Amino acid sequence: MRWQGVFQISLILAVLFTASILFLEPILAQVSLLPDQGASWYYWKLPEPQLVSQISAWSGYLLHQVFIWSVIAWAQNHRQQLRRPTPGLHKINYIALLGSAFFIGLHMLQTATFYDGLAQDMSVFSSQASVVLVLVIVLLLEAPRRGLLLGHGKSWFAHIRPTLVRYHGYYFSWAVVYTFWFHPMETSWGHLLGFFYTFMLLIQAGFIFTPVHTNRYWTLALELGVLVHGVTVALVAGQEFWPMFAFGFLLVFIITQMHGIGLSIVSRWGLATLLVILIIWVYQFRGWQNLHEILRIPIIDYVLVLLIAGLLSIRRLYKPNLSK
Repeated sequence: MRWQGVFQISLILAVLFTASILFLEPILAQVSLLPDQGASWYYWKLPEPQLVSQISAWSGYLLHQVFIWSVIAWAQNHRQQLRRPTPGLHKINYIALLGSAFFIGLHMLQTATFYDGLAQDMSVFSSQASVVLVLVIVLLLEAPRRGLLLGHGKSWFAHIRPTLVRYHGYYFSWAVVYTFWFHPMETSWGHLLGFFYTFMLLIQAGFIFTPVHTNRYWTLALELGVLVHGVTVALVAGQEFWPMFAFGFLLVFIITQMHGIGLSIVSRWGLATLLVILIIWVYQFRGWQNLHEILRIPIIDYVLVLLIAGLLSIRRLYKPNLSK
Protein backbone atom coordinates (compact mmCIF):
# COMPACT_ATOMS: atom_id res chain seq x y z
CA MET A 1 0.00 0.00 0.00
CA ARG A 2 1.21 3.52 -0.79
CA TRP A 3 2.24 5.69 2.13
CA GLN A 4 -0.63 8.13 1.45
CA GLY A 5 -3.19 5.41 2.11
CA VAL A 6 -1.48 4.23 5.27
CA PHE A 7 -1.28 7.82 6.49
CA GLN A 8 -5.02 8.36 5.95
CA ILE A 9 -5.85 5.09 7.73
CA SER A 10 -3.57 6.12 10.62
CA LEU A 11 -5.43 9.41 11.04
CA ILE A 12 -8.80 7.65 11.02
CA LEU A 13 -7.59 5.14 13.61
CA ALA A 14 -6.29 8.00 15.79
CA VAL A 15 -9.79 9.50 15.80
CA LEU A 16 -11.34 6.11 16.61
CA PHE A 17 -8.83 5.42 19.38
CA THR A 18 -9.60 8.83 20.90
CA ALA A 19 -13.35 8.19 20.71
CA SER A 20 -12.92 4.73 22.25
CA ILE A 21 -11.55 6.33 25.44
CA LEU A 22 -15.15 7.42 26.12
CA PHE A 23 -16.07 3.77 26.68
CA LEU A 24 -13.97 3.89 29.85
CA GLU A 25 -16.38 6.41 31.41
CA PRO A 26 -18.40 3.86 33.49
CA ILE A 27 -15.18 2.51 35.00
CA LEU A 28 -13.63 5.94 35.56
CA ALA A 29 -16.79 7.15 37.30
CA GLN A 30 -16.04 4.71 40.13
CA VAL A 31 -12.64 6.29 40.87
CA SER A 32 -12.61 8.74 43.79
CA LEU A 33 -10.18 11.64 43.51
CA LEU A 34 -8.93 14.21 46.00
CA PRO A 35 -9.96 17.89 45.70
CA ASP A 36 -7.84 20.06 43.45
CA GLN A 37 -4.99 21.65 45.41
CA GLY A 38 -3.61 24.19 42.95
CA ALA A 39 -1.40 24.52 39.88
CA SER A 40 1.29 22.13 41.13
CA TRP A 41 -1.27 19.44 41.94
CA TYR A 42 -2.19 16.75 39.43
CA TYR A 43 -5.86 15.99 40.04
CA TRP A 44 -6.20 12.65 38.18
CA LYS A 45 -4.41 10.22 40.47
CA LEU A 46 -5.50 7.78 43.15
CA PRO A 47 -5.73 9.26 46.67
CA GLU A 48 -3.78 6.32 48.06
CA PRO A 49 -0.99 5.10 45.76
CA GLN A 50 -1.00 1.38 45.13
CA LEU A 51 2.19 -0.49 44.33
CA VAL A 52 0.55 -2.62 41.65
CA SER A 53 -0.90 0.41 39.85
CA GLN A 54 2.48 2.17 39.87
CA ILE A 55 4.23 -0.96 38.60
CA SER A 56 1.67 -1.28 35.79
CA ALA A 57 2.21 2.32 34.65
CA TRP A 58 6.00 2.22 34.84
CA SER A 59 6.19 -1.20 33.17
CA GLY A 60 4.01 -0.03 30.29
CA TYR A 61 6.07 3.14 29.93
CA LEU A 62 9.43 1.33 29.97
CA LEU A 63 8.31 -1.29 27.44
CA HIS A 64 6.95 1.45 25.17
CA GLN A 65 10.13 3.50 25.54
CA VAL A 66 12.47 0.63 24.79
CA PHE A 67 10.34 -0.32 21.78
CA ILE A 68 10.35 3.11 20.17
CA TRP A 69 14.03 3.77 20.91
CA SER A 70 14.85 0.40 19.32
CA VAL A 71 12.87 1.37 16.22
CA ILE A 72 14.74 4.66 15.97
CA ALA A 73 18.14 3.02 16.50
CA TRP A 74 17.44 0.42 13.81
CA ALA A 75 16.21 3.08 11.39
CA GLN A 76 19.28 5.24 12.05
CA ASN A 77 21.61 2.32 11.40
CA HIS A 78 19.82 1.53 8.11
CA ARG A 79 19.09 5.10 7.04
CA GLN A 80 20.78 4.78 3.65
CA GLN A 81 18.52 1.88 2.78
CA LEU A 82 15.41 3.65 4.11
CA ARG A 83 16.12 6.83 2.16
CA ARG A 84 15.70 5.07 -1.18
CA PRO A 85 12.59 6.36 -3.00
CA THR A 86 9.60 4.05 -2.68
CA PRO A 87 5.84 4.55 -3.13
CA GLY A 88 5.12 2.40 -0.09
CA LEU A 89 6.41 2.08 3.45
CA HIS A 90 9.31 0.11 4.81
CA LYS A 91 8.75 -2.73 7.27
CA ILE A 92 10.08 -0.59 10.11
CA ASN A 93 7.28 1.95 9.50
CA TYR A 94 4.65 -0.76 9.85
CA ILE A 95 6.36 -2.08 12.98
CA ALA A 96 6.40 1.41 14.51
CA LEU A 97 2.75 2.12 13.68
CA LEU A 98 1.46 -1.28 14.80
CA GLY A 99 3.55 -1.01 17.95
CA SER A 100 1.99 2.37 18.73
CA ALA A 101 -1.48 0.88 18.26
CA PHE A 102 -0.57 -1.96 20.64
CA PHE A 103 0.64 0.40 23.37
CA ILE A 104 -2.44 2.62 23.00
CA GLY A 105 -4.57 -0.46 23.66
CA LEU A 106 -2.31 -1.47 26.54
CA HIS A 107 -2.65 1.94 28.17
CA MET A 108 -6.44 1.77 27.85
CA LEU A 109 -6.38 -1.62 29.58
CA GLN A 110 -3.98 -0.34 32.23
CA THR A 111 -6.21 2.69 32.96
CA ALA A 112 -9.33 0.53 33.15
CA THR A 113 -7.63 -1.91 35.54
CA PHE A 114 -5.29 0.19 37.68
CA TYR A 115 -6.04 3.84 36.68
CA ASP A 116 -2.87 5.56 37.87
CA GLY A 117 -0.24 6.89 35.45
CA LEU A 118 3.26 8.18 36.05
CA ALA A 119 1.77 11.34 37.57
CA GLN A 120 1.49 9.52 40.88
CA ASP A 121 5.30 9.60 41.19
CA MET A 122 6.34 12.57 39.04
CA SER A 123 5.78 16.33 39.10
CA VAL A 124 3.07 17.69 36.82
CA PHE A 125 5.61 20.22 35.53
CA SER A 126 7.86 17.45 34.20
CA SER A 127 5.30 16.48 31.58
CA GLN A 128 4.69 20.08 30.55
CA ALA A 129 8.40 20.88 30.34
CA SER A 130 9.12 17.84 28.18
CA VAL A 131 6.62 19.02 25.54
CA VAL A 132 7.87 22.62 25.66
CA LEU A 133 11.39 21.44 24.83
CA VAL A 134 10.05 19.47 21.86
CA LEU A 135 8.54 22.65 20.42
CA VAL A 136 11.75 24.59 21.06
CA ILE A 137 13.90 21.98 19.32
CA VAL A 138 11.52 22.05 16.33
CA LEU A 139 12.14 25.81 16.08
CA LEU A 140 15.86 25.05 15.85
CA LEU A 141 15.40 22.20 13.39
CA GLU A 142 13.28 24.30 11.06
CA ALA A 143 15.28 27.54 11.38
CA PRO A 144 17.56 26.86 8.37
CA ARG A 145 14.42 26.57 6.21
CA ARG A 146 12.13 29.29 7.58
CA GLY A 147 14.37 31.42 9.78
CA LEU A 148 13.68 32.37 13.37
CA LEU A 149 12.62 36.01 13.34
CA LEU A 150 10.25 37.08 10.55
CA GLY A 151 12.01 34.86 8.03
CA HIS A 152 15.50 35.99 9.05
CA GLY A 153 18.19 33.91 10.73
CA LYS A 154 18.22 30.92 8.37
CA SER A 155 21.98 30.54 8.70
CA TRP A 156 22.21 31.11 12.44
CA PHE A 157 21.73 27.50 13.49
CA ALA A 158 22.65 25.61 10.32
CA HIS A 159 25.87 24.33 11.94
CA ILE A 160 23.99 22.44 14.69
CA ARG A 161 21.17 21.08 12.53
CA PRO A 162 22.98 17.80 11.62
CA THR A 163 23.28 16.99 15.32
CA LEU A 164 19.60 17.76 15.90
CA VAL A 165 18.52 15.71 12.89
CA ARG A 166 20.60 12.78 14.09
CA TYR A 167 19.43 12.71 17.70
CA HIS A 168 16.13 14.62 17.99
CA GLY A 169 14.06 11.45 17.56
CA TYR A 170 15.37 9.98 20.81
CA TYR A 171 14.35 13.03 22.82
CA PHE A 172 11.05 13.56 21.00
CA SER A 173 10.03 9.94 21.50
CA TRP A 174 10.93 10.12 25.19
CA ALA A 175 8.83 13.27 25.66
CA VAL A 176 5.85 11.78 23.80
CA VAL A 177 5.96 8.36 25.47
CA TYR A 178 6.56 9.86 28.91
CA THR A 179 3.62 12.25 28.51
CA PHE A 180 1.47 9.44 27.09
CA TRP A 181 1.96 7.30 30.22
CA PHE A 182 1.95 10.26 32.60
CA HIS A 183 -1.84 10.64 32.33
CA PRO A 184 -4.55 8.04 32.85
CA MET A 185 -6.90 7.85 29.87
CA GLU A 186 -9.54 10.18 31.28
CA THR A 187 -12.53 11.44 29.30
CA SER A 188 -12.33 15.20 29.90
CA TRP A 189 -12.00 17.37 26.79
CA GLY A 190 -8.47 18.27 27.84
CA HIS A 191 -7.43 14.63 28.11
CA LEU A 192 -9.17 13.60 24.88
CA LEU A 193 -7.50 16.36 22.87
CA GLY A 194 -4.21 15.66 24.61
CA PHE A 195 -4.29 11.97 23.73
CA PHE A 196 -5.37 12.72 20.16
CA TYR A 197 -2.40 15.09 19.87
CA THR A 198 -0.14 12.38 21.29
CA PHE A 199 -1.47 9.91 18.72
CA MET A 200 -0.56 12.42 15.98
CA LEU A 201 2.98 12.59 17.33
CA LEU A 202 3.21 8.78 17.42
CA ILE A 203 2.09 8.74 13.78
CA GLN A 204 4.83 11.23 13.00
CA ALA A 205 7.37 8.91 14.59
CA GLY A 206 5.97 5.94 12.68
CA PHE A 207 6.50 7.64 9.31
CA ILE A 208 10.23 8.15 9.81
CA PHE A 209 12.14 8.41 6.50
CA THR A 210 8.97 9.04 4.51
CA PRO A 211 7.61 12.24 2.87
CA VAL A 212 5.11 12.56 5.74
CA HIS A 213 7.83 13.02 8.32
CA THR A 214 9.16 16.18 6.69
CA ASN A 215 6.00 17.58 5.10
CA ARG A 216 5.99 21.24 6.16
CA TYR A 217 2.19 21.54 6.40
CA TRP A 218 1.86 18.39 8.50
CA THR A 219 4.72 19.36 10.82
CA LEU A 220 3.28 22.87 11.21
CA ALA A 221 -0.10 21.36 12.12
CA LEU A 222 1.68 19.34 14.82
CA GLU A 223 3.35 22.49 16.15
CA LEU A 224 0.02 24.34 16.29
CA GLY A 225 -1.72 21.43 17.97
CA VAL A 226 -0.34 22.55 21.32
CA LEU A 227 -2.18 25.87 20.87
CA VAL A 228 -5.54 24.12 20.53
CA HIS A 229 -4.79 21.81 23.43
CA GLY A 230 -3.52 24.54 25.75
CA VAL A 231 -6.46 26.86 25.13
CA THR A 232 -9.00 24.04 25.48
CA VAL A 233 -7.56 22.81 28.77
CA ALA A 234 -7.56 26.35 30.19
CA LEU A 235 -11.16 27.01 29.10
CA VAL A 236 -12.49 23.68 30.37
CA ALA A 237 -10.75 24.26 33.71
CA GLY A 238 -12.33 27.72 33.92
CA GLN A 239 -8.94 29.44 33.95
CA GLU A 240 -8.98 33.11 32.96
CA PHE A 241 -5.47 33.12 31.49
CA TRP A 242 -6.39 31.18 28.33
CA PRO A 243 -5.24 34.23 26.25
CA MET A 244 -1.71 33.53 27.44
CA PHE A 245 -1.79 30.24 25.51
CA ALA A 246 -3.82 31.52 22.56
CA PHE A 247 -1.87 34.69 21.84
CA GLY A 248 1.46 33.37 23.08
CA PHE A 249 1.51 30.52 20.59
CA LEU A 250 0.00 32.72 17.87
CA LEU A 251 2.83 35.21 18.35
CA VAL A 252 5.34 32.38 17.80
CA PHE A 253 3.38 31.48 14.66
CA ILE A 254 3.57 35.06 13.35
CA ILE A 255 7.22 35.57 14.31
CA THR A 256 8.55 32.22 13.07
CA GLN A 257 6.26 29.44 11.95
CA MET A 258 4.20 31.08 9.19
CA HIS A 259 7.35 31.93 7.24
CA GLY A 260 7.93 28.33 6.22
CA ILE A 261 4.78 27.54 4.24
CA GLY A 262 5.13 29.83 1.25
CA LEU A 263 2.68 32.55 2.23
CA SER A 264 2.83 35.81 0.30
CA ILE A 265 3.91 39.04 2.01
CA VAL A 266 0.32 40.28 1.83
CA SER A 267 -0.95 37.12 3.54
CA ARG A 268 1.65 37.38 6.29
CA TRP A 269 0.88 41.04 6.96
CA GLY A 270 -2.83 40.19 6.94
CA LEU A 271 -2.39 37.47 9.56
CA ALA A 272 -0.23 39.72 11.73
CA THR A 273 -2.81 42.52 11.52
CA LEU A 274 -5.61 40.12 12.39
CA LEU A 275 -3.70 38.97 15.48
CA VAL A 276 -3.21 42.57 16.64
CA ILE A 277 -6.94 43.26 16.20
CA LEU A 278 -7.84 40.15 18.23
CA ILE A 279 -5.42 41.11 21.01
CA ILE A 280 -6.89 44.63 21.21
CA TRP A 281 -10.43 43.26 21.24
CA VAL A 282 -9.75 40.72 24.03
CA TYR A 283 -7.69 42.97 26.29
CA GLN A 284 -10.07 45.90 26.22
CA PHE A 285 -12.27 43.59 28.31
CA ARG A 286 -9.59 41.57 30.08
CA GLY A 287 -7.60 44.64 31.13
CA TRP A 288 -4.45 46.13 29.62
CA GLN A 289 -2.56 45.42 32.84
CA ASN A 290 -2.63 41.73 31.83
CA LEU A 291 -1.21 42.28 28.34
CA HIS A 292 2.26 41.16 29.41
CA GLU A 293 1.02 37.57 29.74
CA ILE A 294 0.97 37.05 25.96
CA LEU A 295 4.76 37.47 25.94
CA ARG A 296 5.51 34.68 28.41
CA ILE A 297 5.45 31.77 25.97
CA PRO A 298 7.44 33.54 23.21
CA ILE A 299 10.06 34.70 25.72
CA ILE A 300 10.43 31.20 27.20
CA ASP A 301 10.62 29.61 23.73
CA TYR A 302 13.23 31.96 22.28
CA VAL A 303 15.37 32.04 25.42
CA LEU A 304 15.45 28.23 25.35
CA VAL A 305 16.26 28.30 21.62
CA LEU A 306 19.32 30.45 22.32
CA LEU A 307 20.32 28.35 25.35
CA ILE A 308 20.11 25.01 23.53
CA ALA A 309 21.79 26.43 20.43
CA GLY A 310 24.58 27.81 22.60
CA LEU A 311 25.15 24.51 24.39
CA LEU A 312 25.23 22.56 21.13
CA SER A 313 27.57 25.11 19.59
CA ILE A 314 29.96 24.76 22.53
CA ARG A 315 29.77 20.98 22.28
CA ARG A 316 30.53 21.15 18.56
CA LEU A 317 33.41 23.58 19.14
CA TYR A 318 35.12 21.46 21.78
CA LYS A 319 34.20 18.02 20.45
CA PRO A 320 37.64 17.47 18.84
CA ASN A 321 39.36 18.18 22.18
CA LEU A 322 36.95 16.01 24.14
CA SER A 323 37.61 13.04 21.90
CA LYS A 324 41.34 13.06 22.58
